[in-house]
Amino acid sequence: MSLKLGVPSKGRLMDKTFDWFGQRGIELGRAGSDREYAGYVQGIDNVELVLLSAGEIPRELAAGRIHLGVTGTDLVRDKLGQWDRSVEELAGLGFGQADLVLAVPRCWVDVNTLDDLDAAAAAFRLKHGFRLRIATKYHRLVREFLRDNGVADYQLVDSQGATEGTVKNETAEAIADITSTGDTLRANHLKILEDGLILRSQATLFRARRAAMDESDRKTLKTLLKQLALD
Repeated sequence: MSLKLGVPSKGRLMDKTFDWFGQRGIELGRAGSDREYAGYVQGIDNVELVLLSAGEIPRELAAGRIHLGVTGTDLVRDKLGQWDRSVEELAGLGFGQADLVLAVPRCWVDVNTLDDLDAAAAAFRLKHGFRLRIATKYHRLVREFLRDNGVADYQLVDSQGATEGTVKNETAEAIADITSTGDTLRANHLKILEDGLILRSQATLFRARRAAMDESDRKTLKTLLKQLALD
């Protein structure tokens, strides 16, 4: 067996992850062209690189098909129920930072907090006969956040495209999405609720709790964590 390390297969997350490991003496890279999903690991023995989409990594960790994985905190907590039973958070990597926030149209001058949103949602349902729609990719996190803060009379609308555009396109009245600078929200005439921060996310190294390991794998993991200064 070998220790399987799942890493995002493209983009800035992949490049930054390669850099992070490289700075600690472990070289990760693609084997072949950018269209191939084979990778290599140099600087430590018995570790296999598995290139996956960032969204697949939580599932593969939870299933125990990879031992370690780098992905966003937001993806793990949204895709995995009781996530901390499936994976262990080993280290934030210091990049890929973004906030999952709740935002409403800027013209809603009387809606600045979650209590305001709850009142607006009740009034919206009375007026229109259906619940206020909140567009998001993060159903579990948003639902739990709204429940914990007493917001009712809403429905979540799945958004896999440009979530910020759903209000302008009249397919939602509010959104919950990831933002780094807030620029896209402002460009779409949206404002973040004063208490609308749902989660601060960043690229994070996770360990699968249920992945099968033999004695060789355990030794490799110990060596790897020591080299990464995480032991």
